[in-house]
Amino acid sequence: MAQVRALDVVADTQILPIERPRGSALGRFARKKPLGAAGGILVLLLVGTAVLADVLSTHDPVRTSTNVLVAPGADFFLGTDNLGRDLYSRIVHGSRISLLVGLASTIVGTVLGGLIGLISGYAGGKTDLLSQRVMDIMQALPILVLALVLAAALGPSLPNAIVAISIPIVPRAARVIRASVLGIRELTYVESARALGARHVRIALRHILPNTMGPFIVLATAQLGGSILVEAALSFLGLGIPEPYPSWGRMLSIAAAEYAERAPWLVIWPGLAISLAVFGTNLLGDALRDTLDPRLRGS
Repeated sequence: MAQVRALDVVADTQILPIERPRGSALGRFARKKPLGAAGGILVLLLVGTAVLADVLSTHDPVRTSTNVLVAPGADFFLGTDNLGRDLYSRIVHGSRISLLVGLASTIVGTVLGGLIGLISGYAGGKTDLLSQRVMDIMQALPILVLALVLAAALGPSLPNAIVAISIPIVPRAARVIRASVLGIRELTYVESARALGARHVRIALRHILPNTMGPFIVLATAQLGGSILVEAALSFLGLGIPEPYPSWGRMLSIAAAEYAERAPWLVIWPGLAISLAVFGTNLLGDALRDTLDPRLRGS
């Protein structure tokens, strides 16, 4: 009788289908991290504006005219500056400068720092000790102060601005990647590869480096906003992108000195562009960190 009742219970039991996650990976990311999705949209807008700057602009961004300090209107969407240049076109083309400097300096700084962190963390010993002491010295100065020193020594130009911003990123990237390597190199599969006679270069590049891509992507995304902000600060102080190239920080520098009260649009629009770019990259970086870091996935 007990067996018959057990069979009846099994027969009456309904097998529920396994619930699968709905939607694409981007849709799930947007539902789980709405602020990160908003930051991603801002970043896409920045990239799209930079790529289509020639199409979106209505005037030559470096051409002067007699329309000096014209308020925003039908002819000039965001007004003109003290030299009669269309502010809307300059902000659109300024996105190209900011994105170029931000991406280039972030890639150079994170890649160089990542290689130093990989070698330091895997080799250990005196190599790790010496490299980390050098990183400590570099990290002792705030990123903006070190960038100012380097930019002042190199002079204002586009390549020099990229170098001046990328160097302060190196110790921060090295620390993050080194911390990941220290944990990965003690895992079982690394020990197995070492026991099978794999060379150190192969182990580091084939087995350890790919597993640091998560922290690397998060670091690069987070540093992008900081790089854009530092470029704006350098240009504001006259040490970044020189005239006549349109730079958001340089626009603020020109406006803040004499025209902030007479023509407030000279301050509002470049400042808003810088804020949105940095805000978007920071939101996206925080969301990627929470998504890719296993310790924070449940938060």
